[in-house]
Amino acid sequence: MADIKAPHVSVLLREVMGILSPKDGGVYVDGTFGAGGYSRAILEAADCIVYGIDRDPVSIAFGRRMAEEFEGRLVMLEGCYADMQDLLADKGVEAVDGIALDIGVSSMQIDEAERGFSFMRDGPLDMRMSGAGRTAADVVNEESEAELARIIFVYGEERRSRAIARVVVERRELTPFTSTVELAEAVASVVRPTGKGIHPATRTFQALRIFVNDELGQLVKGLAASERLLTPGGCLAVVSFHSLEDRRVKNFLSARSEGRARPSRHIPVNDEGPAPTFKLIKRGTIKAKPDELAVNPRSRSARLRGAVRNEASAWAEEAA
Repeated sequence: MADIKAPHVSVLLREVMGILSPKDGGVYVDGTFGAGGYSRAILEAADCIVYGIDRDPVSIAFGRRMAEEFEGRLVMLEGCYADMQDLLADKGVEAVDGIALDIGVSSMQIDEAERGFSFMRDGPLDMRMSGAGRTAADVVNEESEAELARIIFVYGEERRSRAIARVVVERRELTPFTSTVELAEAVASVVRPTGKGIHPATRTFQALRIFVNDELGQLVKGLAASERLLTPGGCLAVVSFHSLEDRRVKNFLSARSEGRARPSRHIPVNDEGPAPTFKLIKRGTIKAKPDELAVNPRSRSARLRGAVRNEASAWAEEAA
């Protein structure tokens, strides 16, 4: 296991805290614990309890060490935030006052070359957040050319997905991919640099990471679980980093605040659906301010959406 350190600053921390407004006696969930930035801020702001959830064993180990500082007020739960309702039920918790979610890969994971998340550091082509299941190397070496192109296009929004899939299949027939640098070089051979300093392999690595960890599926389930867990007046704060994530958060909160599922703002909806379950804190997203941008480059692409739960019943799955 890599050395456990937490030098990273949680993105949009003060804005997330502004949404959650921790209160004494409250129960809060940090559904994507990572390096524990949100958890620490919540625990220092109020005499409350925080349940930290993460599927990464490294983050869980760090969180358990951090919990010693807070004398039982931080409880670590190993698993995915999509399953937070079951994880909390095992602890006898059926309702919470606030939930924070920071979607995507953490800085801790990116900085560990052996995890294989970054093409900037040579390491095994892994990308698993939990350490279980198929690796990115398995996907790259086993999926058909058509399926690889689909994954890269859908989850990476990469227009050159077919060319990338073709060169990957050609090269793996000679030697299977095992490292991040090997894959990055293959992608760079068919994708031109943008001129904006973005590496040609950025979208491909994003696509593989999302696919390997089922990140979008987990997000949809996690949002629904949040709706079921939050008490009236409870707050949800979700930070995302690219359009695929933010679009799902936006659609979920728009539907839940309007009281009807709406596939597009351009399509009128005549039938009334279930009652609204959330009130938006702000229409649109909250972005990092200049002072944070100056010290935390990761915050440039961060988008925060927040909402407050009301007393209406959570939607049935078929109404979502």
